[in-house]
Amino acid sequence: MKFKSFDFGKEVCIDLGTANTLVHIKGKGIVVREPSVVAIDKYNKKVLAVGNEADEMMGRTPENILAIRPVRDGVIADFEITEAMMKRLLYRALGKRGSFFKPNVTVCVPAGITDVEKRAVLQATMLAGAKSVILLEEPMAAAIGAGLDVLKPQGSMICDIGGGTCEAAIVSLGGVVAAKSMRMAGCALDAAITQYVKRKYNLTIGDKTAEEIKIELGSAMPYSNEGFYEVRGRDVVTGLPKNIKISSMEVREAISDNIISLIEEIRDTLEITPAELTADILENGIVLTGGGALIRGLDKVIENAIGVPVKIAENPLDCVVMGAAGAMDNEDILMRSPIARSR
Repeated sequence: MKFKSFDFGKEVCIDLGTANTLVHIKGKGIVVREPSVVAIDKYNKKVLAVGNEADEMMGRTPENILAIRPVRDGVIADFEITEAMMKRLLYRALGKRGSFFKPNVTVCVPAGITDVEKRAVLQATMLAGAKSVILLEEPMAAAIGAGLDVLKPQGSMICDIGGGTCEAAIVSLGGVVAAKSMRMAGCALDAAITQYVKRKYNLTIGDKTAEEIKIELGSAMPYSNEGFYEVRGRDVVTGLPKNIKISSMEVREAISDNIISLIEEIRDTLEITPAELTADILENGIVLTGGGALIRGLDKVIENAIGVPVKIAENPLDCVVMGAAGAMDNEDILMRSPIARSR
């Protein structure tokens, strides 16, 4: 299963996320980091823009153009558009050479992915121009990218909070021993903020505005220098433009139920973990990765609720794709992954 050094194709890793897609090339590092957004013509389905250019169109398009996210909850929601997005992003990463020497690709997918969803990822990646495809569980990739020694006979716990999924997993001896996957993460926090603003202020805001509020003020516990964020939207009653100011405390209230759900997922994962590995986790702690790990105070709130040390990985946004790159050089990890498939 390990790719041979004499193969002229590039070795590529893709973190196909709900919010962002990252592409890593062996020897070059991360070469593409763009939103998982595609703009299409509503009538003929022609792809007009992908990534950053399409993301700028979100909420601003005329009637004939749709800017959509073809990946939802960490899996493919629109096969043809996902294929088109991957094809363009691979071209940006590889250039014309990718057309002559097809790359060997490792794609990271949620641990709770179904067989149908696996086949969709495999087929979309092959049609996008891959020579061969391997699927790797995101928790395992995140653990490797966070610097954990996943081949040791001891338990390590990783909690990867992405845009579409939040996955808590125990890894040991190169495999995932126990895992819980919740299809509610960063995008769900944005939705919670949108609903809160609409309910309290009768103001309709877009997804991008909600994400900006989350980044500026999002927190799991009070912090120093809390502030306000000026929000612009449409008044539900009058239909006219309206400005309000929302506080850090209000944003914390808006996302509190999501934080509680995250803590429950971690607790549920620990409950199905073998006793010997639980002792290891109590000693080594829990590592947070993904964009959600950057929510202020989240590590402290989880630590207080679970009673286990919690730390945030270095460069949490890049852990999955960097871990996949590390796994490509380790045949043992790929062989032990129950979902790894090569074509």
